[in-house]
Amino acid sequence: MKNMFEVYITKAAKYLPNEPVSNEEMEDYLGKINEVASKARRLILRNNGIKTRYYALNKDGKPTHTNADLTNNAIEALFDESFSRKDTELLSCGTSTPDNLLPSHAAMVHGLMKNHSVELNSSSGVCCAGMNALKFGFLSVKSGSTANAICTGSERVSTWMLADKFENEVENLKTLEEQPVIAFKKDFLRWMLSDGAGSLLLENKPSGEISLRIEWMEAYSYAHELESCMYAGGDKMENGELKPWSDFAPNEWAKQSVFSLKQDVKTLDKHILDKGSDCIRISLEKHQVDPSEVDHFLPHVSSNYFVAPFYEAMIQRGMTFPKEKWFMNLSRVGNVGSASIYLMVEELMNSGKLKKGEKILLIVPESGRFSYAHAYLTVC
Repeated sequence: MKNMFEVYITKAAKYLPNEPVSNEEMEDYLGKINEVASKARRLILRNNGIKTRYYALNKDGKPTHTNADLTNNAIEALFDESFSRKDTELLSCGTSTPDNLLPSHAAMVHGLMKNHSVELNSSSGVCCAGMNALKFGFLSVKSGSTANAICTGSERVSTWMLADKFENEVENLKTLEEQPVIAFKKDFLRWMLSDGAGSLLLENKPSGEISLRIEWMEAYSYAHELESCMYAGGDKMENGELKPWSDFAPNEWAKQSVFSLKQDVKTLDKHILDKGSDCIRISLEKHQVDPSEVDHFLPHVSSNYFVAPFYEAMIQRGMTFPKEKWFMNLSRVGNVGSASIYLMVEELMNSGKLKKGEKILLIVPESGRFSYAHAYLTVC
């Protein structure tokens, strides 16, 4: 039986497409549905605290990169004289927004790498897809199955949010003599999400000036008791179940914007913080980690709206992470879904601020059907 290996994040990289887009420029890129400015936009942006984000689009709404392109560019930034694409043994990619239903996202990225045959893993889902990809790489290296792994989180969601994707639904609403206004559950996410990719190199030995040893990873799902909250490629029925896109008639796909991203905001507010705080306590107790031992707390928070109540929810459960230990870059890069935690790790790891021996706690919630993922790292 093989010995278990230690696993280190030895390099971190990112790729953010084009120039940062300000709040006032967003509709220049995404367009106005029914040629009318969104009434919800300013309220949502005021609450989420995002100032700039990145789109793989130009101002004509034309794509400049695929999701696979973004991911491959982030991976390319990992390579140097000490580690090349031909040294890669495993490629594990997570995303909410693959370019195709088939082939898998990891296969499309591997096609761009043009290196050699490697093991592939594609993790789907929402924000936890990136952490699931990381855990696959972590377990592979830890078990000795591979000596290294490249793990990624990426999103190209902007093309899903273009105004022209909703034109048929607006026309249908006009025909029905309804107000041609897209439901808040769809308009909400147009002002929340952005594009980008992050990559991490995992190896069984530390390398360079700073490495991050992965001590443990944990994940939780509450789908057994809670209904879907964020979804795409279907629609929620009155009983809370999702009707899949393949059960709709083709003409309904456009009329109802079946493929658009949607979020049940009431369900989100009701459960996301309580379940998230509960499972953080479970993870820390399982691994006998006191919150005071954490030097850097990296929570993927979709909106600043949740920061204060999240802080209070943890205090109520006996966990205090002082605000000076929180590290977030939401306001600068936006909510990049499964890539967000990668972008935070990359920025902190390359900041020059880390000291050997420090502990880092990664927290990622996913509102899809309420999943959560955690990782605990030591700076080496």
